[in-house]
Amino acid sequence: MPGSHGNVCVEGGIVIPRPPLLRTTTLFALTLLCFVFLGCSSNDADKNKKQIVLTGSSTVAPLIGEIAKQFEAQHPGVRVDVQSGGSSRGVADTRRELADIGMVSRDLKTGEQDLTAFTIARDGICVIVHRDNPVTSLTDDQIVAIYTDRINNWKEVGGSDAPITVVNKAEGRSTLELFVSHFNLDNAQIKADAVIGDNEQGIKTVAGNPNAIGYVSVGTAEYDATHDVAIKLLPLAGIAASIENVRAGTFPLSRPLNLVVTSETTGIVEEFIAFACSRDVNEIILEQYFVPLSQ
Repeated sequence: MPGSHGNVCVEGGIVIPRPPLLRTTTLFALTLLCFVFLGCSSNDADKNKKQIVLTGSSTVAPLIGEIAKQFEAQHPGVRVDVQSGGSSRGVADTRRELADIGMVSRDLKTGEQDLTAFTIARDGICVIVHRDNPVTSLTDDQIVAIYTDRINNWKEVGGSDAPITVVNKAEGRSTLELFVSHFNLDNAQIKADAVIGDNEQGIKTVAGNPNAIGYVSVGTAEYDATHDVAIKLLPLAGIAASIENVRAGTFPLSRPLNLVVTSETTGIVEEFIAFACSRDVNEIILEQYFVPLSQ
């Protein structure tokens, strides 16, 4: 009669392992190893990550581009890829894991509470005209009337006898969302002659047309105006459009510049966010004509 001893069968003096139990034990061990391996691989991937992708706001992108240069210099072998496209793209790409970090130049909306925002600086939104335009200020009502085509000639607001070229922002841009919100407008009400994407495109459009009017980032506009670009920043509600007034909290239309993520960050992504939020980048923020959060 064959004998049975624990996990083996003894038959004719030959020890034979019990296949089912051995197979089960082996499968369990392999499964356990897979979980351990995958967990280690995930952690190792985070630790060994050498590229960070950021997409989103065209206002934030140039600032992050400069911050990225300094970060890359401090982290040899790491590449930071910065792409604009608007705040909506930053939110969408981050959620879909097409970007590690989104760039958003506004507060997060109610439906975006799955994201975590890190504010790195503040900015404002201002109305710009050509440098040679004799108009030096517009009331809120005049701005609304111009953008809804109830005023369509500069002579109606004290300027030259010339048609007004209305430049509007494209859908998905937080600058557009904040502009229409501030002036209690709907984008469908705006009668635009030109629709632009990023701030620089808007500035180039206005600088190239003496009869144009547009609205862009205060920081970007002030930077370009001081570098001889043919634009002029108009005051808003009697307050000069300047980074100093954004810093003082007196300019009526200001906003946070945010980096957003979908979950707790680790590794090089966490390091980049910490660096972008630190005082180490204050000089870069000031050079880009934005307002650092801490002095």
